[in-house]
Amino acid sequence: MKNLAIGQRQAGFVAFFISGICAISSGVVVSLLQEELGFAYGITGTLLAMMNIGNLAAGFAVAFLSGSLGMKRSVVLLTAGYMLGYGAMAVFSPVALLMAAFFLVGIGKGSTINTCTILISDHSKDRTRGMNLMHSFYALGALLCPFLISAAAVFAPRLPMAALAVCGGILWMAFVLTSMGGERGKKETGTDWSFLRSGKFWLLTALIFCQNGTETSVSGWMVTYFKGSGILTGSLSAYTVTVMWFATLAARLLFAFVIPIKRAERAMTIMSAGCLVFYFGLVQADSQWPAILLLFAFAAFMAGLNPTAVACAGKMTSVASMGIMLPVASSGAILMPWLTGIVADAAGIRAGMYCNIGTCLGLLLLSAAAWRLWGGGELRN
Repeated sequence: MKNLAIGQRQAGFVAFFISGICAISSGVVVSLLQEELGFAYGITGTLLAMMNIGNLAAGFAVAFLSGSLGMKRSVVLLTAGYMLGYGAMAVFSPVALLMAAFFLVGIGKGSTINTCTILISDHSKDRTRGMNLMHSFYALGALLCPFLISAAAVFAPRLPMAALAVCGGILWMAFVLTSMGGERGKKETGTDWSFLRSGKFWLLTALIFCQNGTETSVSGWMVTYFKGSGILTGSLSAYTVTVMWFATLAARLLFAFVIPIKRAERAMTIMSAGCLVFYFGLVQADSQWPAILLLFAFAAFMAGLNPTAVACAGKMTSVASMGIMLPVASSGAILMPWLTGIVADAAGIRAGMYCNIGTCLGLLLLSAAAWRLWGGGELRN
């Protein structure tokens, strides 16, 4: 059993690393497609929204398919989305087919997040540290994605998508080669839905909703925003993602090993306040270095929110609860990129980016509510 647990934990880290490459590359890929095919901001936002619709659908699918097909079969089926979606982007140009491809990428993203969350949560003594470490692997993959895309784009404009399809194939094989039986399969003879009656569960879900919406919209639109506003030009703008995810990686490693989070609700309130302040400064910036420094600070404060909030679910963590929490929360990642694109078409890209201030404010209000309700101790079961 010990060897099985180690294997599952390692598979979770490897898969989440590759998922970081594949998921965060979507923001750069959509910018490349916009340049090549001349998409309006609304179409660009719709493509990002389709990815996050797939993300939402995958979470529900994992929760319900695992009961009939088993966890292993459902995971292997759904995590092929990265490979199939990016493979389609490498070949097709019609908007309808690209929408389907982004949807498949979202399926791969959502099923990978759900599966890795379960694998790491089950086999970590300290859930908060385990989740921050897992998300550090994701951030490392996200940090590397612009280099992969830039290297591939030298040879052909669609080669980056083909390279990402190969990465998706490696992720898929990691799950194919991982046993997912054992302790969880013995314990879960039926599905416990009691978490649906927990106010704590829904507060955490709402907080992750705001976090997903903000992070996805910023990472998906920032390259396009910096290009459109003239803050960064040429290939340099693609490395916006590198700045954001270097800050994310550094912050998550700090939380995992140097500054362990002991009071989750207080930490989330401080992080949320930092997100609001630094994002407001970011959209006010009109020159290169202030914008880069503010983006770095914003990403560092955003970094710990998702893993800390998920870890706070504590004993509520299960295939069913994550199959509800993560997809419902990911609907924020559908709404915000789409809303940003609609507003950008109507009033300009800067106005579109202002929309994310609303979700930053939501983070602060929800984490402050958690601090008030559970300020006397840990926000976990």
